[in-house]
Amino acid sequence: MTGGGGAERMVDGVLITRPLPAAEETATRLAARGFRPIIAPLLEIRAVPADLPASDQLQAIVVTSGHAVAALPEAYRALPLLAVGDATAARARAAGHVRVLSAAADAAALAALAGRACAPGSAPLLLAVGQDQGADVAADLAMRGFAVIRREVYAAATVAALPEAARLALGERSVHAALFFSAATARGFVRLCTEAGLAGGLITVEALAISPRTAAALAPLPFRRVRVALHPNQDELLALLA
Repeated sequence: MTGGGGAERMVDGVLITRPLPAAEETATRLAARGFRPIIAPLLEIRAVPADLPASDQLQAIVVTSGHAVAALPEAYRALPLLAVGDATAARARAAGHVRVLSAAADAAALAALAGRACAPGSAPLLLAVGQDQGADVAADLAMRGFAVIRREVYAAATVAALPEAARLALGERSVHAALFFSAATARGFVRLCTEAGLAGGLITVEALAISPRTAAALAPLPFRRVRVALHPNQDELLALLA
């Protein structure tokens, strides 16, 4: 970074690789702190048709990502909804869910929240997740005595090429830091950046990862350094930019 003043920080580009619309919320927060957000989503989210149980058959909804919220029917809005973090909880409230609790952390904290807020041996919990995700949460909930109905309601696919905004900024060496919110995004960035011939330009870029698993996926690239959020949420990730 060039200095502590807001005007100076505007020269510092921060690459946001998370999908829309979440990337826009992150961009707003970065701009308010004087950074120049560069929105370059690396994942495209699409709905996956799912056979969902009737609301009167469920005790609560458990979601590991805000992407699952859009797939939930209106009839679920009166049910308790347990969200992995505050951003996911806010997205659920915005969609009309009225009984929302946030684990404010990670998958393990989400299962622990269910253990406190729900009743094992009662009606099942619906675990709404992305494709090939959520098996660890389902297992944790089952160990706590819950009946779990796991449904894949969305899929995330890596974009075909590095977004133009990212290509230009990396080519101009105007990126100070890059934010990575998942291991899948990190793996996609490694492949796309290598294919674009831009890996060499990362020697001045700091990679900020939301988890150790995400950081490990970035290992093939020559970043100036890779730092990991203290806790796996956006607040802690952005705190690394202080």
